[in-house]
Amino acid sequence: MTAPSLPREVNRAFGALPAPIGKRLLQVRALIFATAAAYEEVGRLTETLKWGEPAYLTDETGSGSTIRLGRVKDSAHAAILFNCKTTLIDSFRERFPDRFEYRQTRALLLPVVGKLPSRELSVCLSLALTYHLDRRARKRGRAFL
Repeated sequence: MTAPSLPREVNRAFGALPAPIGKRLLQVRALIFATAAAYEEVGRLTETLKWGEPAYLTDETGSGSTIRLGRVKDSAHAAILFNCKTTLIDSFRERFPDRFEYRQTRALLLPVVGKLPSRELSVCLSLALTYHLDRRARKRGRAFL
């Protein structure tokens, strides 16, 4: 699946970022949509702005946690931001301790140059997009991913 055309306000938010960060995050956006399409349980994503940054929500199914794209202070890296009250960053660190740079419990940082680590990143994105499904399954005694 290819990503849908950018909503005007989201396009403006990408355009407001430094060009290398915006370009990298557009690659991440495409991967978010491709990853979501691989999981029927995720449904159609809602693409909007949260705190002025592109955000991806599973409003249709409630399967996942919001993913935001932007940057963090004191970094020239592109940032994929997650709800800090989730265990997502801990899960990413556990699976990929040396593959990504992390900030506290809220951000996964990506260099703006070089090849996008698509395989590893799609695992992280799938964990976010199915976060609530996984939590519900654990409560019932079986893991989703």
